[in-house]
Amino acid sequence: MQELKIAPRMKKKLGSFIKSLQGIFLDGLISVILYGSAASGEFVDNHSNLNILIVLKDTDPNILKKASKLIRKFPLFQALFLNPGYIERSTDVFPIEFLDMKENYYILFGLDIIKDIKIDLKNLRFQCEQELKAKMLNLRQLYLKLNGNKSALKTILLKSFTSILHIARNVLRLKGKTPAYKKEVILEDLAKEFPLDITIWRRILALRNREEKIRNKEVELLFVSFIREVGKISDIVDRL
Repeated sequence: MQELKIAPRMKKKLGSFIKSLQGIFLDGLISVILYGSAASGEFVDNHSNLNILIVLKDTDPNILKKASKLIRKFPLFQALFLNPGYIERSTDVFPIEFLDMKENYYILFGLDIIKDIKIDLKNLRFQCEQELKAKMLNLRQLYLKLNGNKSALKTILLKSFTSILHIARNVLRLKGKTPAYKKEVILEDLAKEFPLDITIWRRILALRNREEKIRNKEVELLFVSFIREVGKISDIVDRL
């Protein structure tokens, strides 16, 4: 297994965290797995949370509460407590989330319960369509509510873009592609595969990265254009 590329002081905190988990749950602790940016080597110190999957034999609330003090002690650690049965029965409901885990993870303790997870692409297609359509409806509602407030529209646009691009990244899987991590490359791949106006997506990404500025009178047009783009890609997924 490749070396975990995070700061030594963070490794030390992880070691302390795992030791405490072992002391709390004893043989009820099955696995402690790091996933996401920290596992991929893209962790940004002081700016990223550490996503940690903690697999227990039993996740009854009365058992979980034993770790409440520990969780408060390490606020940077985003701990997700699951049991094997829940994982086995939930890959059909959360295919995007489990695919994200499978892409980048690192076993800190115990068994590798992620490697054998199987995802049905039919379930992935359904989740992509459902989430894209839900986000499109939400953008429409916010547009009607905030139309007079260009600053608020811009904030919503930039926040929504990240989550929508994450879903669009998974739509590429439905075309048999292994999606890239860099947002710019994801947009290039989307442009190759689907009839989208990718210039709109690139403009929003540039704004998000503070590479461009936008005048207030342009915000509404860009917001409306992006709603249409989300509608386009949700219709595309519907036909896949």
